[in-house]
Amino acid sequence: MSLNLRQKQTECILWMLNLNQPINASSATANEEVYKILIYDKFCQNILSPLIHVKDLRKHGVTLYFLIDKDRNPVHDVPAVYFVQPTPNNINRILSDASRSLYHSFHLNFSTSIPRPLLENLACGTLASDSIQRISKVHDQYLEFITLEDNLFSLADKSCFVQLNDPSAGDREIEGIVEKVVNGLFCVLATFAVVPIIRCPRGGPAEMVAAALDQKLRDHLLSKNNLFSEAGNFVSSFQRPVLCIFDRNFELAVAIQHDFRYRPLVHDVLGLRLNRLSVQGEKGGMRSYELDSSDPFWAVNGLLEFPAVAEEIETQLNKYKKDVDEVNKRTGGTHGAEFDGTDLIGNTKHLMNAVNSLPELTERKQVIDKHTNIATALLSEIKQRALNNYVKTENAMMRGTLEWKDLLSVLSGPGTKMDKLRFAILYLISSETINQSEVDTVEGALREAEVDTAAFQYVKKIKALNVSFASANSASRSNIVDWAEKLYGQSISAVTAGVKNLLSGDKQLALARAVEALIEGRPNPEIDSYLIFDPRAPKSSSETSSSHLKGPFKEAIVFMIGGGNYVEYCSLQELSQQQQPPKHIIYGATEVLTGVDFVEQLTVLGQKMGLGNVASTSSAQ
Repeated sequence: MSLNLRQKQTECILWMLNLNQPINASSATANEEVYKILIYDKFCQNILSPLIHVKDLRKHGVTLYFLIDKDRNPVHDVPAVYFVQPTPNNINRILSDASRSLYHSFHLNFSTSIPRPLLENLACGTLASDSIQRISKVHDQYLEFITLEDNLFSLADKSCFVQLNDPSAGDREIEGIVEKVVNGLFCVLATFAVVPIIRCPRGGPAEMVAAALDQKLRDHLLSKNNLFSEAGNFVSSFQRPVLCIFDRNFELAVAIQHDFRYRPLVHDVLGLRLNRLSVQGEKGGMRSYELDSSDPFWAVNGLLEFPAVAEEIETQLNKYKKDVDEVNKRTGGTHGAEFDGTDLIGNTKHLMNAVNSLPELTERKQVIDKHTNIATALLSEIKQRALNNYVKTENAMMRGTLEWKDLLSVLSGPGTKMDKLRFAILYLISSETINQSEVDTVEGALREAEVDTAAFQYVKKIKALNVSFASANSASRSNIVDWAEKLYGQSISAVTAGVKNLLSGDKQLALARAVEALIEGRPNPEIDSYLIFDPRAPKSSSETSSSHLKGPFKEAIVFMIGGGNYVEYCSLQELSQQQQPPKHIIYGATEVLTGVDFVEQLTVLGQKMGLGNVASTSSAQ
């Protein structure tokens, strides 16, 4: 069993586009005679965007595609495939379309299970308008998540961290958020058709989600035709994956810090969204690029640090030029000329090979040009904001080796207001004890730079509460964390675990260390207290210490509640490659955030507590 989420979700979408019928295996295309219209909402458009291109839609018979809330003209002879979330607004729009007989037939596909009241509204509405005969099929697709890469997904659940940590949030709001996360994870597992072993730290949102997901899976497995029946033979943990659920408070620093690896740098600095970004082109205009597994350079070099990526671009360019010269030499072309296929004269013996090599060389040149432009844009930002210095000093700070004068130098040096705020918050998190005079100096430097200090003050306040609580009890660190969570609810109590929970000597993140221990299944004090849920086991024995429930595991799904990031994703991919034999690790989160995105959520929480001094830092990103 191999868990490739991108492939699985794409297969489900192509099945849906083929009117939920098998696709011709020999051609991997739909019946060419069945042309159709695709109707989607904004959320489902985001699901499709990283997976399906326009040419793929046409290949599968989709001639037109529209957002559901746009006015559309009738196309009476063509079936329509709807792919939308099951919301009251979408149901009302479908009823309106059906009553006006916009299309020949309606194939309704909901991103997740449609609630019974909405299904009844749909049935009653189509009966009332005498359009029920146009509703061909209704399917729950369980695809309510966005797959960005083979091993990366997001639930696109915005501001989840704020909602879970909002001091004014009531039990009903928290339960609603947990239910939404559980529903998204259920969709991921249903797409794989696997029931995992679930592990999570005790307390907080991670335990709430794990327990609710365990119950949802148990309830679903009781139904005769459940979505996991084909995976029923996977009994041992060697064949079932482990699902590791964490809360963002487990490790705050990684959500804020600057990183110099290619993927995190592109995401954080250039604003990669749904695998797309725009940068300044060579001739002054903006160029849009797509970065996904179909880009060989991105796939191979995404984990490298930026200087190594720049060298690799140069290497690829030189190799391309050498190959072009070789082709030109064999065909009598001009030495050093661009290979455009117009100078293929001379030796006809090599002409056919040269023609065949033209598409491959052209594609290579396009990839090189793309990453040259991206690297140029990154280099400009790095120089302007001294990002290399932020990475260097943040790593030193988290190891406790940063000099005080160097810290003040960063705060008074180059960089955006948000860069300095992120740096200052990392200083707070990495300090095992709070030196009030130092904190006041740092906060004063932020105010001098006209930075909104709401996020800084929020972290300072929560940490001070947790540290004072810890010092009042002579207890172990783990107990302190448990008590702090009980006392302060969804607070950032993990900071009391100290700097060692942020980075170890080899820069391995705390999340990667915990996941490695969970996959290996050996006794480890860091994870021995973690809860175990097995939805396939009887309830009474689900949290037993059975050895098969503790691993080792070949595959893992790691999920971060409250927002993930490319730094953690890259660290987990590096971990999977280091394992012998290599393990398969999929990373997902409620949403994928840049450092700026996450600090803005901390700012909102600070403002809810009446903290801060300046209107906003977002204008100076």
